[in-house]
Amino acid sequence: MTVQNLDAECAKLGATLGTNGTKDTENSITKTLGVLEEQGVYALFLYLHAREKEWGKSTSCEFAKFLRQHSLLGSSTKDEPFGALQELATDLDKLLFARDLLYRALVYARYHAKAAQKGTPEKTT
Repeated sequence: MTVQNLDAECAKLGATLGTNGTKDTENSITKTLGVLEEQGVYALFLYLHAREKEWGKSTSCEFAKFLRQHSLLGSSTKDEPFGALQELATDLDKLLFARDLLYRALVYARYHAKAAQKGTPEKTT
């Protein structure tokens, strides 16, 4: 059995999500974090599909792929993960673990977006 560092996996996902570093990306990530905190995992996916256009759909796909890689989300018959999310909701431990992982990835994504937006500081000599 291979042991994975899930914090590092969340950091990689966060870097992927926050790469373009625009103010819009940072705002979208912040809104998405709020939905996850207040409403939960299922609402997060609904919000991403309904409100965040292309970024939201690609983020939703990334999240579904991430959760499947870590055996938290089963496969769905459609491209959309909503059936699999309903199944995830039947196991409270997995649901809370998935929420925590997505939250951590979004926090990292927000920091990546903010850092990319500001640029890297120049070296002083």
